[in-house]
Amino acid sequence: MKLTQNDWIIIVAYLVLSLGIGLAYTRRAGQSVAEYFLSGRHLPWWLAGTSMVATTFAADTPLAVTEMVARHGVAGNWLWWNFVMSGMLTVFLYARLWRRAGVMTDVEFIELRYAGRAAAFLRGFRAIYLGLLMNSLIMGWVTLGMAKVIGLSLNIGKLEAAFLCLGITAFYSLLSGLWGVVVTDAVQFVIAMVGAIALAVFALEVVGGISGLMARLPEHFGSVEAAIAVWPGWGSAWLPAETLLVYIGLQWWASWYPGAEPGGGGYIAQRIFSTRDERHGVLATLWFNIAHYTLRPWPWILVALSAVVLYPHLRMTDPTALYVRVMVDHLPPIWRGLLLASFAAAYMSTIATHLNWGTSYLINDFYRRFVRPSADERHYVHVSRVATGLLALISVIVTLNLQRITGAWELLLGLGAGTGLVYLLRWFWWRINAWSEIAAMTTALTATVGLKIARPFSEDDPLLYAKSMLVTATVTTIVWLLVTWLTPAEPEAKLREFYERVRPGGPGWAPLARRLNVPAQNSLAPYLVSWVLGCVLIYSVLFGIGALIFGQWTRALLSLGVGIFAGVGALKPFARHQNPQKGLCSS
Repeated sequence: MKLTQNDWIIIVAYLVLSLGIGLAYTRRAGQSVAEYFLSGRHLPWWLAGTSMVATTFAADTPLAVTEMVARHGVAGNWLWWNFVMSGMLTVFLYARLWRRAGVMTDVEFIELRYAGRAAAFLRGFRAIYLGLLMNSLIMGWVTLGMAKVIGLSLNIGKLEAAFLCLGITAFYSLLSGLWGVVVTDAVQFVIAMVGAIALAVFALEVVGGISGLMARLPEHFGSVEAAIAVWPGWGSAWLPAETLLVYIGLQWWASWYPGAEPGGGGYIAQRIFSTRDERHGVLATLWFNIAHYTLRPWPWILVALSAVVLYPHLRMTDPTALYVRVMVDHLPPIWRGLLLASFAAAYMSTIATHLNWGTSYLINDFYRRFVRPSADERHYVHVSRVATGLLALISVIVTLNLQRITGAWELLLGLGAGTGLVYLLRWFWWRINAWSEIAAMTTALTATVGLKIARPFSEDDPLLYAKSMLVTATVTTIVWLLVTWLTPAEPEAKLREFYERVRPGGPGWAPLARRLNVPAQNSLAPYLVSWVLGCVLIYSVLFGIGALIFGQWTRALLSLGVGIFAGVGALKPFARHQNPQKGLCSS
């Protein structure tokens, strides 16, 4: 792709702006680890929520969505659309609890909830497992996506592209901490969205608009409905009914996945910890889910459908290249620079968060907890900056050994299969202990690796993913439940401390509350109703926008109307229970 002088001016201006924001917050971030990792707990909801959205909008995301759509039509997105249910559960049940916990990381939460050596081991292990191993895998596939964009656009090799992508991001991230990350995230999200929408407009112009696109889709998908339907047919070969049911009935609560952890966690929890109070924590996660699922997907989907029409030979051989091919071949000058800047923005927002979030585990939950527990704040900030740089280098090595983006997604889902239920219930059932989590993690890992080695299911079986997920989730759940009952409960003093601090509510704590003679908390029923209505809100608006784009006016108006009605109903309990002292949704 040939870039003009104006294209380069746009790209350089964006990079200078990002560096400038990072440098502006360097002094503030250096004051303490709370400033470096949590922005001093002063973030407003809109900034924290936008930062969550920007983090999940990486350079690899439109490429992966393009692959899903190219292979399976719009309905291919159910691989990630099913996580709406997990996300809205975080909004209406868990965000307020995370904010009350008052910890620095969700890994630190382990020793708030559990006691003894098992809790200490679990905290240290998860700090390394998530902060170093899993985080490096995530950054590796994100960098792989950006390297592919740069390689196809500027004819740069994979190694050079990886170092170029990570260098600037690591530099401002290690200097500015979370303040620099979230402020640049807000700018980067706007740039990334403008670029995605612009590319969709140009792609549609090439294929003759929506009408021209729909006229040509049957050549490649068999029918218009097969291409744009949000639900696959029950007889679909690529997504049989059994697999779809696993997506919407099992995967969202059974699997750990970054940004969609059952009950929240990871950088989502980090942003909640960083907000001003419970109200801001709830609103931040609500805005994140609305923007993540209803605003972002359609520009990518339109580009993907247009690309299939324009480059049918790439549909099955190299579908992730389709998105970049449209950008390289059909963007006019100036817009090329803006699109590359938007890809850089999407990439940098994700990497900056993962560098800061991963380092928070390594420093707060391993180094500070087990290696140097008594150093001063400036020492921890200095070590955090060094660790951030090392984490960036490790992710380059991972990038060079990855080949397929969606393959990494599926691997991560498999490694976390079956662990989700224990993360959901540890807040609401007093009997869960540290050994429950340890058993869930080790069993999920063992089952996933065992299935890969033993291969009991044919690689050509369309139900391969569904069967593997069912086996892993079932075995993992049985094992951790048995371990829970066969090992002692946490000490009552620890349980009382957690219960009084977090005030989780629900029947799972009732026996302990009676025994400890502490007040019972409110019912969970209103929040569960809000969760159901919240899911209806997201799916209705998501599908309504799609119907609007494709000219299905009656379906669009009906879907959007249902979504608005559900949204009002979902927020009613929170407005009714608002308390200026305790936050939006105090118990």
